[in-house]
Amino acid sequence: MRIALSFALAAAATPLAAQVGHPPATSPYREIVNGHSFTAVSGYFAGGGGEFGIGPHNGFVHGVRYDLRAGKTIQFGFSAAQGQLPRYVIDPFVSLDRRVVGVFDQRTTFADATVQLNVTGAKTWHRIAPYTGVTFGIALGKDVAADTSGYDFGTKFYFAPQLGTRVFLGSNLHLRAELRGVFWKVNYPFSFAEEPVGEPGTPESPNAVIPDGRLDEWTVSPWVQVGLGYLFRF
Repeated sequence: MRIALSFALAAAATPLAAQVGHPPATSPYREIVNGHSFTAVSGYFAGGGGEFGIGPHNGFVHGVRYDLRAGKTIQFGFSAAQGQLPRYVIDPFVSLDRRVVGVFDQRTTFADATVQLNVTGAKTWHRIAPYTGVTFGIALGKDVAADTSGYDFGTKFYFAPQLGTRVFLGSNLHLRAELRGVFWKVNYPFSFAEEPVGEPGTPESPNAVIPDGRLDEWTVSPWVQVGLGYLFRF
């Protein structure tokens, strides 16, 4: 009877032992401090600036970001950034060989809000915390004096789906790496649909910058960001 009871207890203990996970000291998962974070970010804003390259693109952008975690999975971020982004200036009034005036820097300011979905919830996995999300924001471009075409970048609304990760160097200090795809609309001036005074075309062979009259287009610009952040509680 004692032998049978011993076998029964051993059999019951076997699945319990199999269910034991990693000891806390060796677990690949670590809790993320539930609080706020500030991050200094730098990145490269790429893309083509639209068909004619007159939208700001291909330059470095620097800024700051504030994050608040609303739960285990959802996090909200708010950021502001600025950069001198090159763009082409097109003169639609002159002869075709003089149409491209050159490349000029345009100071561009970004302000946005992000809804972030933390893939591993409130924990890191081997100190890595991947995420996805979407950003909604506005961009403001300073006028370029050399552009006399009537083009005005003005204030531009944009949205940007994203993928990224944080790598925790400790319980508070972390690195952030993120890839965004920024969608915004480029609006061309009416002068782009008119025949140039310097070299007018014909109805059969127009010389307007945009002969079909379509004066806007959606563009997407990749934006790579890296940053160093600190997470804390108030």
